[in-house]
Formats: sequence, structure tokens, C-alpha cells
Amino acid sequence: MALKTSNNPTAKGKRSALLIVDLQNDFCPGGALAVHGGDRIVQVINEYIKLFSEARLPIFASRDWHPEVTKHFQEYGGLWPPHCVQGTWGAEFHPDLHLPPNTIILTKGEDPEEESYSAFQSIDREGKPFAEALRTDEVSHLYVGADLPQTTV
Repeated sequence: MALKTSNNPTAKGKRSALLIVDLQNDFCPGGALAVHGGDRIVQVINEYIKLFSEARLPIFASRDWHPEVTKHFQEYGGLWPPHCVQGTWGAEFHPDLHLPPNTIILTKGEDPEEESYSAFQSIDREGKPFAEALRTDEVSHLYVGADLPQTTV
């Protein structure tokens, strides 16, 4: 994949990062909240993953990560059917997504009392908020890849 110089994540003076938003089985065909054709973007995102990996730039992947009982789900007063339940197939990243081992996984939705839609409401494995992780890595330009038509970054 070739990117225009103006969009190149390794362009001089920029510290770029890639954010992959909720590319999980439950948001792809066959999932609980499937987006029609949502898996078609996987190959393109894999090309960006390769580009960012080769440039040694940070790669973040956000995920919905709900407990079985949460006010987010209809059964408990929320808007949504159960989806992306911790430890289930639906919560796993799409099987064709090639996340490198050093991908920073961002988790949201694990508090049963809190609604979390944005990657900026997520935390990494150490509990660091996403915005803080971007500041720590001195990221000034964020590339976003998602399969959801109404993605909330």
C-alpha cells in the first residue's frame, strides 16, 4: 500500500498512531450486532497494520468488553442485545485481523454501570486512559480504521 506523502504516517514532524476500532466478531457478519459487510475492511486494515509495524509506530485496538450482566443490555434496561461479552467468540477480534503482539489493546464497556461508546473512554492493560497513552507516546496524528458506520472514536 502506498500512501500520499501528506498522509504518510512516517512523514517528517509527525508522530502517528493507528487506532482500530472494535473490529470484533459480534460487529461482523454472523455476530450479535453485525454490520452488513463489516468484515470487508479487514484486509485494508491489515495493510495499515503492516505499514505502521514496519515504521515502528504505535498500534491501538479498541474493544467492547462487557460482563454478562450490564445495564448496557436490553435485559437490564439498556438499548442493546448482548454482544461482546467477555471471554466469548463475539468479543474476540476478527480472525483475519493480523494484530502484532505489541498492539496496545484498549478496553471499554467492562463496568456494568457505565455506558462506554468511545475509544477515548477506554483503558489499556495498565489502566491508562487512551488519551493519556497518546500523550505519553507523543502522538500528534491518529489514523482510524473501523467497520462500523457510526463509529465513535
